[in-house]
Amino acid sequence: MPKRSKKLTKAQKQKRTEDKAEMRRKYKSVMMNGKQVRIKRPPTINGIPANEYIEKYADPIWLHQNGMNEILHARENTINDEFEEIDLDEEIPF
Repeated sequence: MPKRSKKLTKAQKQKRTEDKAEMRRKYKSVMMNGKQVRIKRPPTINGIPANEYIEKYADPIWLHQNGMNEILHARENTINDEFEEIDLDEEIPF
């Protein structure tokens, strides 16, 4: 007859649930080649992926210091496009 395992104590149960929550926070499960595997989650800041957060909120000086000039150029192009859309030839109504 197989031996029964002992029940876990309250502290052991709580530790186990904390460990599970930490694993869910660090890793996500995906299917690869018909098997379920765990991969690390991408880093996030306030729930937004780190790359998107940097593109939106980073200071131009910080971007330049860290060599992210392509983001600076993209920002400049969008700002220039917005100014081109405004017609300066139209008469001012006042």
